[in-house]
Amino acid sequence: MDKLLFKCPINNVSFGNVSVNLLREMFNRDMNVSLFPIGKPDIAVYDKLSKEFRDWLQSSIDNRYKSLDKELPTLQLWHINGSENRITSKSHLITFYELDQPTESEKNIVNIHDSVMFSSSYASKNFKSIGCNNSSSLHMGFDPDLFKTNKEYLKDKVHFGLMGKFEKRKHTGKILKLWAEKYGNNYNYQLSCCINNPFIKPEQLNQLIGQALDGKQYGNINFLPFLKTNSEVNEFLNAIDIDLTGLSGAEGWNLPSFNASALGKWSIVLNETSHKDWAKPDNCILVESKSRIPSYDGTFFHKGAMFNQGNIFEFNDDEVLSKMEEAESLCKSENKEGLKLQEKFSYKNMLNQIVKNIENN
Repeated sequence: MDKLLFKCPINNVSFGNVSVNLLREMFNRDMNVSLFPIGKPDIAVYDKLSKEFRDWLQSSIDNRYKSLDKELPTLQLWHINGSENRITSKSHLITFYELDQPTESEKNIVNIHDSVMFSSSYASKNFKSIGCNNSSSLHMGFDPDLFKTNKEYLKDKVHFGLMGKFEKRKHTGKILKLWAEKYGNNYNYQLSCCINNPFIKPEQLNQLIGQALDGKQYGNINFLPFLKTNSEVNEFLNAIDIDLTGLSGAEGWNLPSFNASALGKWSIVLNETSHKDWAKPDNCILVESKSRIPSYDGTFFHKGAMFNQGNIFEFNDDEVLSKMEEAESLCKSENKEGLKLQEKFSYKNMLNQIVKNIENN
């Protein structure tokens, strides 16, 4: 397959990251892509992109109508909500889904596509169970802009990291509270947090952080601003020893935790949802869930809505504290099995899966 219509976001969040890396692989294969961006394209964060790729990207956008053909397969990368429009006769969707109770609306939208590739086998299984037989799962890839810097950052400290939007789903507040209770103001330890959320105001974020920390100040917890480039993200992931992002209660893949593990860091990971597709006992420190709780937070998940209904998984606090201690004993040694994730889960392999799926449907 050398021609494709691709509709996707090109921006600085996870959907955009996956889109750009897939497009880069399409460029490497000299594919003819009619590119329909969702929203205004913004590639400022991707500071390692070649001029040749940038030119190809712009040309694919500028000439999208010239190469438009009803027989072209359409590939969309988007939320289920908003992916209901078909452009050509063949329509394929890549989407991320975290919860466990697909709604009638979600089922119907999924079923209008020829195939839907979920970012986890957990999501695919949930949709197949309600009659979406066009569902399959797709592995994400390791970002080729990330690499080991081999720098020494905080030599005499154990450095924890927490990355991703502040959300109930991700247990951000709960993780902050646990870490502060165990390590707060013990300067043998450092926690660096990159937990900005573009969908909530800065003052609201500060309030949520204050609530999680019971209004206390800790000199060894560092809150970083939004990281503007992939190079800054790479420095963050290289600087930490232990990732806590994997304790999220529901994920479509969890790029920060996955990328940290693939760079040889140790990630403490809740053994549920998409994590099961890549996090194993030999490449992560796994935590078993204790129960499911409703996802509803009044901001991103609303009970009774047409989309995103169901539960997330939660962990036992004492088990997580024990796993933090286990991570301490491992963190100064390289995660050799984690490094192997770079080859197993590449964007080349991801695009191979997509092409095979489109050709078979």
